[in-house]
Amino acid sequence: MDKPKALLVAGISTELKSLLAEVVELVPLNKQGDTTRYLSEQGAAFELVITSAGKGCANELMEQLPNLKVIFNWGVGYDKVDVEFATSRNVQVTNTPNVLNECVADMAIGMLIAQARCIGEAERFVRRGEWLINPTPPMGQKVTGKRLGIVGLGRIGLEAAKRAAAFSMQIKYCNRNPRDDVDYPYESSILELAKWSDYLLLLCPSTPETHQIIDRDVLKALGPKSSLINIARGAVVDQKALVDLLLSGELGGAALDVFEKEPEVPKAIMDLPNVLLLPHVGSATFETRTAMAQLVVDNVRAYIESGSLVTPVN
Repeated sequence: MDKPKALLVAGISTELKSLLAEVVELVPLNKQGDTTRYLSEQGAAFELVITSAGKGCANELMEQLPNLKVIFNWGVGYDKVDVEFATSRNVQVTNTPNVLNECVADMAIGMLIAQARCIGEAERFVRRGEWLINPTPPMGQKVTGKRLGIVGLGRIGLEAAKRAAAFSMQIKYCNRNPRDDVDYPYESSILELAKWSDYLLLLCPSTPETHQIIDRDVLKALGPKSSLINIARGAVVDQKALVDLLLSGELGGAALDVFEKEPEVPKAIMDLPNVLLLPHVGSATFETRTAMAQLVVDNVRAYIESGSLVTPVN
């Protein structure tokens, strides 16, 4: 029996391409020349779309695929897919949750420590040769015992809290609703959580409700001695306010793995010594990306064989 066609609309790993080739005929959209013409002629041939968390699947593309049944998303985030619109067209959406929890949590705490202890700036201090002429390298802040506010105590948040507890950090969290399975104090107001925190760690999903939930007032509440750690999504932060307050010194620092319009990073903060900048690598380990790839394939295989999905979103 012929393999079903799957439209590839985003860059994915070589490993994932190889795994998918065992179950589908993968058709990269970016290699079809005039994509508008191609989709008008061939769009009806595709029931399956393969994409990434960073690319998603635009509503316009869904409309050009009249027989689309499933969008398989390589990544836990699905904010680049309009799930409500997909549902209205009877299109299912999948993601790759859980398999990246530990590595994202590791990175979150790593970012916090790196920003607090000026690890990036100290490393550049050595590379620039300044240690040869200046016996005083950059000084950082102690992490042990500090106050950590977590916005979004979900699966990854719980893993991050566990790691922070190992550093004897005081932990509070803010969710839509308090959890009844944790002992960490709950704070219903992000503003009040920011006032309390030495470090505010963002692990919430990007949704219309969380768009720029970390606004200027929240960032000001953190103040000049505290820092923002964002490994969630750029859209949950008012990036202009963040840049303004970092430049003015009204915010103590930041560690950022995500940005409003990736891969664009505000030039104004490129050289700030109190800002750690990373290229969206929260889940970027060989082990985790392999597990994510396998979960995409497991979803595709389950759909082909039984019409079911392993990790449906809607």
